[in-house]
Amino acid sequence: MRAKLLSLAGLYLVQGLPYGLQSGLLPLLMRARGLSLSRVGLTKGLYAPWLFKLAWAPLVDRRGSPRAWLALSTAALGLVCALLAALPPVPSGQVGLPAIVVGLLLLLNLGAAVQDVALDTLAIQLLEPAELGPGNTVQVVAYKLGSALAGGGLLALLPSLSWPLLFLLLAATYWLAAALAWAAPVLHQVPWPQPSEHTPRHLQDLLAVPGTLWTAGFVLTYKLGEQGASSLFPLLLLDHGASASELGLWSGLGTVACSIAGSSLGGALLTRHWQLLPLLRLVLQLRLGGLACQTALLFHLDTPGASLGPGTVLRGAALLSLCLQHFLGGLVTTTTFTVMMHCSQLAPRALQATHYSLMATLELLGKLLSGTLAGVLADGMGPNPCFGVFLVLSALPLLDLDLAPSTFS
Repeated sequence: MRAKLLSLAGLYLVQGLPYGLQSGLLPLLMRARGLSLSRVGLTKGLYAPWLFKLAWAPLVDRRGSPRAWLALSTAALGLVCALLAALPPVPSGQVGLPAIVVGLLLLLNLGAAVQDVALDTLAIQLLEPAELGPGNTVQVVAYKLGSALAGGGLLALLPSLSWPLLFLLLAATYWLAAALAWAAPVLHQVPWPQPSEHTPRHLQDLLAVPGTLWTAGFVLTYKLGEQGASSLFPLLLLDHGASASELGLWSGLGTVACSIAGSSLGGALLTRHWQLLPLLRLVLQLRLGGLACQTALLFHLDTPGASLGPGTVLRGAALLSLCLQHFLGGLVTTTTFTVMMHCSQLAPRALQATHYSLMATLELLGKLLSGTLAGVLADGMGPNPCFGVFLVLSALPLLDLDLAPSTFS
């Protein structure tokens, strides 16, 4: 199992690079070159290929092997980075990204989305049921580390690395990862797909997989309360007098570290043969309790004399609550991804890439919905009642568990 996990860790680490590059590094580079905030914000449109993974997931299912798709898409990402190294991001006198740079960045996201489908399919077919806990821990933790490395690590190197050298470094990393994907002996355990008399074509083929309807509903809603609270809580602490620099440190480095620690603990508990649904119920209950504490804290901060000044108990409680929620969020994420992968393993081999891509797309849509919902609720109801709604939304997944099919028992 160790060889499987080490190979998957290296590949998921590389998979996290594009997200960190475009969410952390690229906006700062563009702003530093004088682009307006609205133009910087338009770069979010570069993530569009990720919303269409279901369009090419059937190709991964039916044409070639996941290992071949993974090696080719990773090598293609290296080629795109090499081409980006030859182009300046924003030529002097230009008010936006050149069209060719935008096109290459879209290709980078397209390649990363195909790589994501192929790597997830490879993991589904490679891991045994008893290995899903550690495997999903590796997936979540390595991806987060890769994102942090590209977003923060490369930013730290930027003063000594030019734009061309930075992308040449990324290109070399991708080509090494492509060689690993193709040559690693443990990945050869996944056989090439055999021709099938029945080729799945319709949504009903996906929905016929045991547990799919329940899993789809669960992953669409399990982050609604948590994601909204996580996005608003630091902003509300800022409104109550917490310093921006301290919040930046804790909501950046501190919460990422806590989230990785939570994900690692989730994998360790699953490795020790904790049953999947009882563990998920426990961590959801703990998350609900943590959110209740955050809500009570916000109501208390509105009372006369309450302060987040330096050295106060409330300040420490607020920062502790912030980190605790991300720790529990990491626990919930790893356990939920294990549920998703377990469900996709029940699908026919010719349908597994499409099935897991459907689950992952719904999971992403749930997160996007929660972020939008948080802003609308906060503006319409006020922050404190809004957190009351988050409490209710965080309780819904616990009710969902009562309806879970026997597939997961």
